[in-house]
Amino acid sequence: QVQLVESGGGSVQAGGSLRLSCAASKFTYNTNPCMGWFRQAPGKEREGVAAICQGGGRTYFSDSVKGRFTISQDNAKNTVFLQMNSLKPEDTAMYYCAAGRIPTHLTPALQAEFFAHWGQGTQVTVSS
Repeated sequence: QVQLVESGGGSVQAGGSLRLSCAASKFTYNTNPCMGWFRQAPGKEREGVAAICQGGGRTYFSDSVKGRFTISQDNAKNTVFLQMNSLKPEDTAMYYCAAGRIPTHLTPALQAEFFAHWGQGTQVTVSS
């Protein structure tokens, strides 16, 4: 059964931190080599934020979060984390976890079409 459940969202002031978690079913985690995070703010298109593939061998970040966000995974718990530091009001969005496969020869890597499975999302609100 494919299942992705996000948690950890909330409200924080600018400059603060949050850590998002995405708990995947064992089936999902074992059959999808890449796990990613996307976000969508009201009135804006969905944006790829970060992804991790093959046990951390490949990681990807959007330019907007590079240096502030990190992505990691706990294979024993089938869970992926997004650590968000130095948050800005423009980081406010619904954050979605996704599972899929990023081809190594295609760019950009953070494309929604590479991810077949999606969670319900968790809201992140950053106030100034």
